[in-house]
Amino acid sequence: MLNSIKIAISGKSGCGNTTVSGLVAEKLGLEFINYTFRQMAGEKGMSFEELRNLAEKSTAVDIELDKKQVELASAGNCVLGSRLAIWMLKDADLKIYLKASPEVRAGRIADRENGTLEEKLAETEERDKRDSARYMKIYGIDNNAYSFADLIIDTDVNNVDEVVNIILKFVESLQ
Repeated sequence: MLNSIKIAISGKSGCGNTTVSGLVAEKLGLEFINYTFRQMAGEKGMSFEELRNLAEKSTAVDIELDKKQVELASAGNCVLGSRLAIWMLKDADLKIYLKASPEVRAGRIADRENGTLEEKLAETEERDKRDSARYMKIYGIDNNAYSFADLIIDTDVNNVDEVVNIILKFVESLQ
C-alpha cells in the first residue's frame, strides 16, 4: 500500500497539522504537500495580505488553492496537510483529523507568533468562526463534523512525537 498511499491530515490552526504532516511524510518517505496562501501569493507576485484581502472578497481564491492541493496530491505517495485535506482529497487512503482545545491551540499560536494567550485565544475563536462560515459557504463543508476520519487524535494530550507515532503505527497496521 505504501507505494501509492495518499494520506490526508486536517486540523484547525494550532493543532499541529503542518508539523505532524511534514514529519509523517518524512518518516514514511512520502512527498509532503502543504500548498498555502503564502505560496500562492508568491506565485502571483502578491503579498500575503493582498491575497488574503482578495480571498475575503472572492471565493475563487480558496477554490483555486484547494484545487491545486488536490492536483498536487493526485499522483499519490504523499501526505496532504491542510485545513480541508480530509474533505477535499476524497480518494485518500487514510484520513486523519487532529483536534485540540481552543486554549491549547491559542497557546501554541502565541508561542510561535508572539502575543498574549488572551489575544491569541480571541483571534483563534474569531478565525474558527470565519473559516467555518467560509467552508460552509463555498463547499457546504462543516469542518466541525470530522467523525468520518479514519483516525482522530487529540493533540491536547499527545505531543508531536506521540501523534506521529500513533499515525505511523496505524499506517503499519494497514499493510
